[in-house]
Amino acid sequence: MSFLTGIRSLIIRVIDFFYPPFKRFIPIETFRYAATGGSNLVLDIILYYVFFHFVVNEQNLDLGFVAISPHIAAFILTFPITFGTGFLLAKYITFTQSQIRGKKQLFRYSLTVLGSILLHYVLIKFFVEKMDIYPTPSKIITTSISIVYSYVAQKYFTFQTGQNQLK
Repeated sequence: MSFLTGIRSLIIRVIDFFYPPFKRFIPIETFRYAATGGSNLVLDIILYYVFFHFVVNEQNLDLGFVAISPHIAAFILTFPITFGTGFLLAKYITFTQSQIRGKKQLFRYSLTVLGSILLHYVLIKFFVEKMDIYPTPSKIITTSISIVYSYVAQKYFTFQTGQNQLK
């Protein structure tokens, strides 16, 4: 057994260990999605904090031809890491039954992430600017909607199997 296969097996065993109390309510795939997605979200927040406070040092990132604000610079630096870990966790831990080739999955995953970013932008603007809801509750509502969108898009599009095709 290779090192990566061992890591994959360990992650699945740890997640599945916590599954029994939820077995009556949600399928294992959904539970694994919540566990891996939640873990990736925590990683994203930690990396964002580190990049914002220590890498860009809360200063504009001056590239010579453009200056990027520190919060956007931290997002840009964090995004490729959590994009990669999110894809790998979805492919090898959550949606393991898909027979779609890896390159096609990666392309489709990119599209679903782009859709999620656009959905966030549109919904945040809508809730804050049109519905007059405070930004933090708007972000919570938006994230909740985005999680459902992301799960459905990944299950039925990115990592589609013969069993979970939209009809």
